[in-house]
Amino acid sequence: MDSVAIVLLGIAGMAFGWFVYSRFIAEKIYRLDAAFVTPAHEFNDGVDFVPTNKVVLWGHHFTSVAGAAPIVGPAIAVYWGWAPAVLWVVLGTIFFAGVHDFGALWASNRHQGRSIGALSETVVGARTRKLYMVVVFLLLLMVNSVFGVVIARALVSTPEAVLPAWAAIAVALVIGQMVHRRFNLIALGVLGVAALYAFIYAGSELPLSLPPMLGLGAEANWILILFLYAAVASMLPVWVLLQPRDFINGLQLFVGLALLYGAVILVMPEISAPAFNNRVDEAAPSIIPLLFVTIACGAVSGFHGIVASGTSSKQLNKETDARFVGYLGAVGEGSLALITIVAVSGVTLAATTEQWHAIYDKFGTAGADSFIQGGANLISAGWGFSEGLAQTLLATMVVLFAGTTMDSGVRLQRYIIQEWATIYRLPVLNGHVMATVLAVGACLLLAFGAGGASGAGGLVIWPLFGATNQLLAGLTLLVISVMLVKLGRPARYTLAPMLFVLVMSFLAGLVTLRQFFLDGNYLLVALDVLVLGTSLLVMLEAGSVLAAGRKATTPPVNDLSAE
Repeated sequence: MDSVAIVLLGIAGMAFGWFVYSRFIAEKIYRLDAAFVTPAHEFNDGVDFVPTNKVVLWGHHFTSVAGAAPIVGPAIAVYWGWAPAVLWVVLGTIFFAGVHDFGALWASNRHQGRSIGALSETVVGARTRKLYMVVVFLLLLMVNSVFGVVIARALVSTPEAVLPAWAAIAVALVIGQMVHRRFNLIALGVLGVAALYAFIYAGSELPLSLPPMLGLGAEANWILILFLYAAVASMLPVWVLLQPRDFINGLQLFVGLALLYGAVILVMPEISAPAFNNRVDEAAPSIIPLLFVTIACGAVSGFHGIVASGTSSKQLNKETDARFVGYLGAVGEGSLALITIVAVSGVTLAATTEQWHAIYDKFGTAGADSFIQGGANLISAGWGFSEGLAQTLLATMVVLFAGTTMDSGVRLQRYIIQEWATIYRLPVLNGHVMATVLAVGACLLLAFGAGGASGAGGLVIWPLFGATNQLLAGLTLLVISVMLVKLGRPARYTLAPMLFVLVMSFLAGLVTLRQFFLDGNYLLVALDVLVLGTSLLVMLEAGSVLAAGRKATTPPVNDLSAE
């Protein structure tokens, strides 16, 4: 099977998910109500709660959840062969990610825009909320700390991406002001993307490097600058920077995907990677359960539920927009993961199967760099771009996606700290500034406390990310299922993916726990036990509610539907 067949079958499956399955979920399970007063209108404060055009909100949601993960995960998982990676991405997008992301957005919207962790108290119980938020905070700490390292390393290794990456912020600030003044959205989108690509071209001709400062290397200084930026960005009203930056990045991704998918049609590259790799290294982890936590974003990811219920639900103009923002956002991620698999599996990366095996000689040796190289060669062959310009384009895409995830991640950490301040009656921690300082401080403490002068300390606990992230996805589906049971609605469409994800992620957590113990890494052993134990307690509490099968004595907050 060649690359064109993979692309056509994958896109056909995701099209079925969007046009058929998501409509069924929206009408029969979540029962969206256009008359429902969303939190964005009810609590409109011009900062976090802001009614937003669904296309702009889709851009924010999609680029916030995408980051580098739908590129890195599939690029690594192809080690086991392209076939299992493609199947998990396509089926995961249709039946797992779409339902999960859409459901988290809907559930939060029905509970005053509260995060999935906070609303778990209403749906399941107070103890569940406290346990759930521990897992959420740890996951955000991992994501923010590591994405700071990912962006810093990309800016050092690809200095051509420095100019467009930072110029994108200036473009977003201008676009945000113009959108706020109700200029034509289509015209602004065209101008914004044109400006961004002009800077990408300029960056390919004008590479920039950061000199050593404060006794630290370039990578560590970039990490400090990135967290300073993220702190400021997380406190600005969402319409000033977050929304327009994500909107432009979303459109930029459309262009990038069009170039990549178009190049596949034009070049029709053969697949050099094996469908199933029969030369797996003895030290490599087993495909089951590790495939299902290695490919998270692009199939299903707990981080998506945090974003959907943390920021996106506070900007939903109409409840019926939730399908467009949540499910279509998952389809966008699946499309990026699918083309990543093609880029790292084809002859544009490795001309022969033997050359491919030389690149993928061990698990984890290939990742985002392979995507940038393979994708750049594909674009260059299909569209005639210079290889340097194509590499700058894709490297900038990776940096911008990781940056938007980091923006939203720090804001979400601030929300968690403010929620804890409310729970434990600590008003001094409830302000935006103090909560943000604590959020960024925790990330920097991990970055430089565990990583020394390099600032790469987030990589110390990163091996926990896969299992923790997918456990959170299962727990989010569990909360949504309990909510559906209480409303007397069919819950099997969330329960089935929930059971699969929880089983696979829990098994993956046990596999990694054993490996951490054998390696003598007792910090990771302790954190893994904490995550697994906390998740198990949440499952037991929620499971008891499901087993009881009782319905809610009162409808959810502001629930206008006739139950």
